[in-house]
Amino acid sequence: MAKESIKARERKREALVAKYAGKRAALKAAGDYIGLDKLPKNASPVRLHNRCKLTGRPRGYMRKFGISRVTFREMASAGKIPGVTKASW
Repeated sequence: MAKESIKARERKREALVAKYAGKRAALKAAGDYIGLDKLPKNASPVRLHNRCKLTGRPRGYMRKFGISRVTFREMASAGKIPGVTKASW
């Protein structure tokens, strides 16, 4: 599990990105790079990092499910992810 402070920081960044998305798009379309510089650094979507929604693990993230590989394996084995079955041949 990631520290709560790290997860909270990431949520704060997500909120800032959402808040400034419209303004950022307008400034980019106008070519106003000075205005873009004045936006907060954490308002840039590049600064976001994919993390597991349940544990906060930053590595082994599976985009399709939004969770890490470890959590995915546990949930799939328990039958908690619909449509996912263990391979056998």
